[in-house]
Amino acid sequence: MSRSQVVAEHLPLLRRYARALTGHQSSGDAYVAAMLEALLQDPSLLDEKYGARAGLFRLFTKIWNSVSLNETNGVNVTPIPSERRLSNITPQPRQAFLLLSLEGFSEDEAAFILDTDVAEVRRLAEEAGRELAAEIATDVLIIEDETFIAMDLESLVKNLGHNVIGVARTHADAVALAKNHRPGLILADIQLADGSSGLDAVNELLRAFEVPVVFITAYPERFLTGERPEPAFLISKPFQPAMVSAVASQALFFQRNSRSRSAKAAVS
Repeated sequence: MSRSQVVAEHLPLLRRYARALTGHQSSGDAYVAAMLEALLQDPSLLDEKYGARAGLFRLFTKIWNSVSLNETNGVNVTPIPSERRLSNITPQPRQAFLLLSLEGFSEDEAAFILDTDVAEVRRLAEEAGRELAAEIATDVLIIEDETFIAMDLESLVKNLGHNVIGVARTHADAVALAKNHRPGLILADIQLADGSSGLDAVNELLRAFEVPVVFITAYPERFLTGERPEPAFLISKPFQPAMVSAVASQALFFQRNSRSRSAKAAVS
């Protein structure tokens, strides 16, 4: 397999990770593009000690921690506000937590990616766990037509300290539930069994109010191409509880930060 094929194979999951860190599709994809540009200029930057995927994440992390989008040494990417600089928005504990929980890397691999040791990775993950546990509980709407998956999500969400306002199995159910009780977080399947779309339901709700959304799909690669507007927060089926916890917490984290910035702007 050629180097370009190897990179292409792992690119969708790297995009998922970048979007989870930045909280936005375009910002995450822009950092991935900066990493790819650096790799094209110097292929020796890819360290494959733990395989190509870990090597790509390691190189991405170096770009992440050292380069702002508007300071990319000639790389043509779209600038974002200064508060979006990755090293400020998401500290190392969250990186360690997402590498272990969302991306499923081993502790050794995560240590390699973060250029540290296993003991430090464990410390960072524990610190992130304490931070995530302190997140404000919210009301959650689940849009999922598969009964057992819906039950698993409902149980998981409650164990995380949130309240489930209802489980919608169709587009119409989702809209009706949200109108009766506005959710603080939505977990949504993309393709529903009756032929309706969870994506369409969410888009309709977002026209009425702002809410963080985590999409769940058996085909994540279809929504990680970077070729059109795509979800910022995405979970693959089948999922692990830690993955749902990590991504949901990230979505709430960025929503809370956004509201905090808006409040400060209003006061000033």
